[in-house]
Amino acid sequence: MQFANGSAQQLVMEPEEDTAFQNVAVNLHGRLMCADFTEYECVAVDMSPGHVRFKTSALPRVSERIVSYIDHIGRIEGKVTELLDDGFMIAVQAPDRKRQKLAAQLTWFANRNELGLPEDRRHERIVPRNPNAEIRLPDGDTFACRIVDLSMSGAALELEIRPELGTQVILGTMRARVIRHFDDGIAIEFATIQPPESLENFI
Repeated sequence: MQFANGSAQQLVMEPEEDTAFQNVAVNLHGRLMCADFTEYECVAVDMSPGHVRFKTSALPRVSERIVSYIDHIGRIEGKVTELLDDGFMIAVQAPDRKRQKLAAQLTWFANRNELGLPEDRRHERIVPRNPNAEIRLPDGDTFACRIVDLSMSGAALELEIRPELGTQVILGTMRARVIRHFDDGIAIEFATIQPPESLENFI
């Protein structure tokens, strides 16, 4: 999404014609499920409130229904409209309210990229009243951890082990991935932005 002057701008919504939506270049990891219930890792590389382009090894059919869970965005579903060399494109199937929410999310991503907003400090960090928690790894193993601080987009954890960068983990009920190591633990990024009033309820 190109801005002529580098200023923040709003996505244009024209519900009557999906092709009128402006696309935003993103790099958001997630998982998708095809109509036969097979699951694949994916990366959303281009999005609008009407379409999503995925890079993935999945090979669906045109018009096949796809359900995806994209980091920071949440659940997106739709039908395949085009097969590409490294993935495919879907037309998003969602009510107007969901499309408006998606437009707002993509506006934030577009403006963040254009204005150079920092990734890891974009939300205010808080120290929870009860810092003790558990983190679960993909193999099901759980480990006690201490929450140093958390925000709507992630958390810093004191933890004895060091899962590899990119490892998918679960903190409380929140899905996340490891994005950084530090001396006493790790930093994780949540798969979806969490409402501030509900953060401590998850832990």
